[in-house]
Amino acid sequence: MDYAVYKGEEIICIGTLVECAEQMGVKKETVKFYTTPTYKRRIAKRKNARNYITVIKLEDE
Repeated sequence: MDYAVYKGEEIICIGTLVECAEQMGVKKETVKFYTTPTYKRRIAKRKNARNYITVIKLEDE
């Protein structure tokens, strides 16, 4: 499964969790955490939430 990683509106990388983690310099688990509802709630609580990281699963067509 491929993922797209954005920071704000800029795309950082597209690839598997491992590939994205390597390119970002973080652990695979960190990239996976960015997809969770917990992370999304934390971002929603920020007063000035700009340029935060968003990870989206890409669906196969």
